[in-house]
Amino acid sequence: MAEKTALKVAGFVSQQRLLDRLAELACFGALDNGGVDRQALSDVELTARAWLIEWAGALGCTVMTDDCANLFIRRAGREDLPPIVTGSHIDTQPGGGNLDGCYGVMAGMECLSALNDAAVITRRPIEVVVWTNEEGSRFSPGAMGSSAFVHPSRLADYLPHQDAQGITLAQALSRCHQRFSGLPRRATVPMAAFIELHIEQGPVLQQAGLPLALVGGIQGVRWYQVCCHGTPAHAGTTPMADRQDAMTLARSIMQQLEQRAATLPADELRLTFGRWHVEPNAINTIAGRVTFTLDFRHPDAAVLARFDAWMQQLAAENVAVACVFSQAPVAFDPTLLDAQFACTQALQIETTTLISGAFHDAMHLASHCPTSMFFVPSHNGISHNPAEYTDPQYLYLGAKALACCLTELANQPTGVNHEHSHLSSLL
Repeated sequence: MAEKTALKVAGFVSQQRLLDRLAELACFGALDNGGVDRQALSDVELTARAWLIEWAGALGCTVMTDDCANLFIRRAGREDLPPIVTGSHIDTQPGGGNLDGCYGVMAGMECLSALNDAAVITRRPIEVVVWTNEEGSRFSPGAMGSSAFVHPSRLADYLPHQDAQGITLAQALSRCHQRFSGLPRRATVPMAAFIELHIEQGPVLQQAGLPLALVGGIQGVRWYQVCCHGTPAHAGTTPMADRQDAMTLARSIMQQLEQRAATLPADELRLTFGRWHVEPNAINTIAGRVTFTLDFRHPDAAVLARFDAWMQQLAAENVAVACVFSQAPVAFDPTLLDAQFACTQALQIETTTLISGAFHDAMHLASHCPTSMFFVPSHNGISHNPAEYTDPQYLYLGAKALACCLTELANQPTGVNHEHSHLSSLL
């Protein structure tokens, strides 16, 4: 039975092999402080790709790419059906850790190794994907590869984007394709399901003392820029009552938004005042213009709409309000989440359900195929930092759950939307 096979494969997941491969990947772009700097499509990232491609060949897998240089490592199934896919990204922040994204790719590769060790051939193919430029730290926007995979028309808009040295994405992609000219190129293909395993990058799982979470979705986001206009004047000669201080106006607006946000459930909202620009920014001159940004996140579309209305109410003759980014909430596939939960129960891994506050490639895949995620804990909630750390036992349990779920889904006859997992029968 498929469910017994899935548990068998999970039993062949090796914690030591997973940790060794994570350590090997961390050598590409390693920093003296223990962090990693492996920018998308950089020389060091291309060398890491070459290492992955060689490893894939040793596992008996084929490797393909696409126009945005996403890598698809394919373990064939008995039938040429739409694959079950996992993976994440291997690019990092300039001073990042060695788990963000990388864990999802290495755990996916460990699942392929476990399938080989268990001598299991699944009905459907299983693929591990490496999405290009998820971090967005070299080229904007982030999650570029997964976005262009799901919406190929977006790639043409991305191609002129430049990094800090003036290199365009088009040039970086060209170098990548030249280096890996032997890889077959393919267009967007149907996928039966996509499951992304990732570190939480927050403190919730650690605080709850739990090793694993199912991710029910991703919060919606609004980015706004607010520009407050005043009159610059001498700080020593202008009476307080006669001032038109742009900073005072900006602080008042910030306080008003904080008071309104306080009426919403605190455990679900995120409000951040980020970039500030003050003109003329002099110690003895009243501010004539203040521009600031804010990031608002919530999983409920109705709450996001209420926040949009609040922002529009702020607009006035001396206040300009602009929405510079908008992302709707993403709800992951409930049937896929059921299958994941059944796997964790069968493996006796205690779990909970979380909503992701950060963007992930799964956000884009959710409009392409049934999609979901697993989270493992992050020590002290730290990420994008050399101190990024997850207990090896939790990394192992996440990979076991992933291996079980991938195998179960790849052996189902008719796809995620029509078949519920039978793993509950083993409880």
